[in-house]
Amino acid sequence: MTNPTIPPLSRELEPALRAAIDNKTKPPGSLGRLEEVALRLGLMQGTLAPELRAPASLVFAGDHGLADEGVSPFPKAVTVQMVLNFLAGGAAINVFARQHGLHLKVIDAGVAGALPEHPDLIARKVMPGTRNALREPAMTPAEVELCFAHADRIIGDLHARGCNAVIFGEMGIGNTSIASLLMSALTGTPLEDCTGRGAGHDPAGLARKIDILKRVQARHGPITDPRAALAAYGGCEVAMMAGAMLSAASRRMLVMNDGFIVTSALLVASRINPAVLDYTIFGHTSAEGAHPKLVSRLGGKPLIALDLRLGEGTGAALAWPLVMSAAAFLREMATFESAKISNRE
Repeated sequence: MTNPTIPPLSRELEPALRAAIDNKTKPPGSLGRLEEVALRLGLMQGTLAPELRAPASLVFAGDHGLADEGVSPFPKAVTVQMVLNFLAGGAAINVFARQHGLHLKVIDAGVAGALPEHPDLIARKVMPGTRNALREPAMTPAEVELCFAHADRIIGDLHARGCNAVIFGEMGIGNTSIASLLMSALTGTPLEDCTGRGAGHDPAGLARKIDILKRVQARHGPITDPRAALAAYGGCEVAMMAGAMLSAASRRMLVMNDGFIVTSALLVASRINPAVLDYTIFGHTSAEGAHPKLVSRLGGKPLIALDLRLGEGTGAALAWPLVMSAAAFLREMATFESAKISNRE
C-alpha cells in the first residue's frame, strides 16, 4: 500500500522568514497574499530564498464507465479527442503552459482508446476506462494501488530532473460526477450540494445527473475510507493525481491545485495523509458550484477567482505567475539595509 512519508514544514525557519519578508523595502504586509505564499514556499523548501525549478504541468486523463449513463452532455469519445488536442498543442492549457514556461505532459491514466506515441504523452494506462459504478465497483483495490505506484514513478522522474513544482490538471468525460461522489462520501455533504453543471448541463440534465449519482451512492452504501471511495467510484486519473500529490509532497515539491476534479483528488490525498495540504497552494476557485465549498473544507485560500470551469489545470496555470512573483520578491527584493533606506521607527 503506497503511503509516502511527508516531511513536516520547516517551522524552525518561520521567525527568520517572517523577518526577511518584513525587512524588504516596503511597509509590513503591503504585498498582501504574496507574503503568505512566499512564507509557505520558504517553509516547504526549508530556505530563506525559495526557488521554483522546472515547473511541470501534468494533465491526467481517464475515462469512466459511468459516462455511459448520461452523466455528461458530451460523449465519452471526447476524452481521446481532447488528449489528441493536448498533444497537438491546441488546448487552453497548452496556450497557458507555453505562455508561462511550464513543461506540459499528458498522462494516459485510463483513456478508453488507443493513443499514439508522443514525446509529451506518458503512457500509464491502468485500464481502458473504469467500470460503470452504477453497476459494480469502478476499480479493484489492486487497480487503485497501481495508479498510486505509477504516480510515484512519474513524480520521481520529474524530481530527478530538477522539478520542484507540479501544476495539476485533468481530462475525462464524466469526471465531475466522480468528484461529486468523492466529496459527498468523504465529507458527509449531501450529494445535491456536491453536484453542479459539469461540462454544461441544462437544468433537466443536472436533475438527471443527480438522480444517477444518488443511485450510485445507494448501490455502494456509506464509504469513509479514501481508497475504498476511489475503488467504488473511480477514476484512474483521479487516483493517479491523488498518488502524485502525496508523492510530490513527500519530496517537498509544490502541489499547485486546480479546479473541482483536481480538488477531489486532493481531498482523497489529504484523507490518506493530511500533511499533503502543507505543500499545496490553491490556484483558483471555479464556477462549478461545489468547488468553493470543497476548497473551504480543505482550508484553502485560492489566489484567483475568474469564474473558470474548464479543468485541464488552466486555473492553476493562470495563477502560477503569482507564485513565481512571491518567490522572486523574497529572493531578489532589496532590504532596508542593503538599499540604505530608513526603516520606520
